[in-house]
Amino acid sequence: MNFSTPEPVLRFRQGTRALLISMPHVGTYVPPELAARLTPQARQVSDTDWHLEQLYSFADALGASLLVATHSRYVIDLNRPPDDQNLYPGQDTTGLCPVDSFDKETLYASGCEPDAAEIDARRAAVWQPYHEQLKAELARLQAVHGVIALWDAHSIRSVLPRFFDGKLPDLNLGTANGASCDPALAQRMLEIATQASGYNAVLNGRFKGGYITRQYGAPSRGVHAIQLEMTQCSYMQEQLPFNYLPELASRIQPSVQAMLEAVLDYVESR
Repeated sequence: MNFSTPEPVLRFRQGTRALLISMPHVGTYVPPELAARLTPQARQVSDTDWHLEQLYSFADALGASLLVATHSRYVIDLNRPPDDQNLYPGQDTTGLCPVDSFDKETLYASGCEPDAAEIDARRAAVWQPYHEQLKAELARLQAVHGVIALWDAHSIRSVLPRFFDGKLPDLNLGTANGASCDPALAQRMLEIATQASGYNAVLNGRFKGGYITRQYGAPSRGVHAIQLEMTQCSYMQEQLPFNYLPELASRIQPSVQAMLEAVLDYVESR
């Protein structure tokens, strides 16, 4: 089965320093033929990591490379393994090609869910190019700089009973329980995060890093990968119309930037 999309599946800007920022869940585009099979609620793509490019607007000045998804995670989830293995065994998660939302509402009209052939086609058309670009940029950065960092940027609603109890901490750092990043660097990130006034933080709590962090982080080979899952209430409206709130965002941006500057200081000193 073929799966075609008229839109590029990613945006990429090459930087000058030893850092790649990946944003696999910011995309909102759904090809029209697929959108026609979704429920009206699903077409709002509510589970998007909204406005992260705006929140990370300092990335270019920092010299980071930036890889940004354009297609919704409802098309295919770029932070899931290609074989759709559950990254959190025993816990409820959405899949490689989700069929329900974070609120456990069905995404498709009855009988319109993707079959295995369609999932394979989406993987080839959307998932594979993103990961090929990610791997190519990591290889380029390592050839230039030696020791490098990968920062996987995410956000999520602060209250989602399907995935966690109560309200999520604001800054959730994940390093696959220390496997994807030097623990000393992770601890420095946590120190900066916990110093952010009015916010709380955790390292390797509910969100330990998804496929990207776990697959590409290899500190013994000079690649330090860190995921940051932020609460959306830290910088935007969590409900429709999902507006970016500049005044709110300006309070948390310095801490996010400080973490990335510390990451660069660490890898560039190696």
